Amino acid sequence: MRLPILSRAGRASIAVALLASVSLVGMPATVAAQEATTSSAPLDRKEVELIVRDYLLANPEIMLEVQQALETKQKEEQRLAGAGAISGAKDEIFRSPYDAVIGNPDGKVTIVEFYDYNCGYCKRAIEDMRALTKGDPDLRYVLKEFPILGPDSQKAHVVSAAFHKLMPEKYGEFHSQLLGGQGRATEDSAVKIALSLGADEAALREAMKDPKIPEVFNSTYELATKLSISGTPSYVIGNEVVFGALGHEVLAEKIEAARACGTAC
Repeated sequence: MRLPILSRAGRASIAVALLASVSLVGMPATVAAQEATTSSAPLDRKEVELIVRDYLLANPEIMLEVQQALETKQKEEQRLAGAGAISGAKDEIFRSPYDAVIGNPDGKVTIVEFYDYNCGYCKRAIEDMRALTKGDPDLRYVLKEFPILGPDSQKAHVVSAAFHKLMPEKYGEFHSQLLGGQGRATEDSAVKIALSLGADEAALREAMKDPKIPEVFNSTYELATKLSISGTPSYVIGNEVVFGALGHEVLAEKIEAARACGTAC
């Protein structure tokens, strides 16, 4: 675990907080109180820094506690910020007409996945999606196209969006084949899958020209920024943003927590 590096100013700033526990350690309570209240000579800054330094060197485990407290605080701040961002963009997150839905379209619990067809973690996480939707008939699984891994991803997602518009009933199969396939997803590989599922090539290529597709992608990028999402896969479950391919069990637990919370959270 990486420890924080305290600057000179940082050492001085924590000196006051540590002073009571450092300079008065071992003194009887009455003597310590008298010493703290009657001493008129201020400690020299270097003396304070040496006291803090010696104490930390003698008790280095304190730095681990500081690091853990900082991480806990940052996670809580991130959670609160994510919940606020979700609250302000619920329709865009959960009910966008441009997103495909796997599982029960009328399910009472929704999970939203931000994904890229060329994300290796997303490819592995497709099994999580299958297990979750198979095991939970009340789950609404929203797929939010988030092409962030270069031009091939952009083009593959354009095909994906066009196919979804033309043949939404077969989109789940298209998604599984393209994301679960070997090699890099490209426009050609996406078109090949679309045609194998019955898409008309002329109609598909015409749909790929729709200017709304890049507009939707840009809206998704903006939404991801609000949610502090910068990688894939990332999920929104209830009032929580979940980062990374955490596995079926972790996602299922968070889905159950969202279900239990309902509208009360």
